[in-house]
This record gives sequence, structure tokens and C-alpha cells, in this order.
Amino acid sequence: MDSIDQKLLALLRKDGRASLSALAASLDVSRGTVQNRIDRLTRAGVISGFTVRVSEADDPHAVRAVMMIEITGQKTLAVIKALRGIPEVHALHTTNGAWDLVADLRAENLVAFERVLRGIRAMDGVSKSETSLLLTTL
Repeated sequence: MDSIDQKLLALLRKDGRASLSALAASLDVSRGTVQNRIDRLTRAGVISGFTVRVSEADDPHAVRAVMMIEITGQKTLAVIKALRGIPEVHALHTTNGAWDLVADLRAENLVAFERVLRGIRAMDGVSKSETSLLLTTL
């Protein structure tokens, strides 16, 4: 990925519904270039999908959590790739200390949250995790 790809991803994170023309103008490239880059990033798995983000105030039943994850052996890249494919993993961060990754999880309800939690804990390479529900954003 080059700097244009990185800027494109940042723009799409901010507004996944931005038009190709608006993205092209922001990046100072052609509309076709933006489309080709989005297609390439999607094929490469960098972009795993597009979704709708609902504000917390409009979705009072949503569950948010932070999950710290420990990975065994040389499985880091495989675990990261698998986590990126889970729609409920809103963001993923590497970190230092006792944990290898921190995942920002968002699920529509507790049933969906529990399903995601079980799936992540069962992943090959995930040796340990600790999850904290987020209650109030200040």
C-alpha cells in the first residue's frame, strides 16, 4: 500500500458512502484510479467489506466491548486476517505488554456479542483473552 491507498482508506473509514468523485477530488486523482484502487484493496482483503455505522444514541441495545487477545507462536498474521473478516470487530490494534492485540467489538445485542466472543476465543492461535464491556461513553 502506498500513501494514496492509506489516504483512501482513511477517507472511507470517515465516510464509507463517499462518492468516487468526492474521493478522487480529495486525493487529487481520477475517479477511475479510485475505483481501481478500491477494487484492488478489496481483492487483496485489505477492505473486507462496507457497513453502516449506527450512532450509539439510535441503537440502545448495541453492545460495545474491548477485547485483549494473546496469540501463540507465529499465528499473528493469520489471527489478524481472521479478525478483520468479522464485521463486529470495529477496530483492531497491536499493543505492547501482556496482550498482543486489542479489538474494539460492537454487536447488535448480547446474543450476537456472545457468538462473536466464542468465535474469537476458538480461533487457532488465540491462547487467551480478556473482555471488558463498555458501559458509558463520557
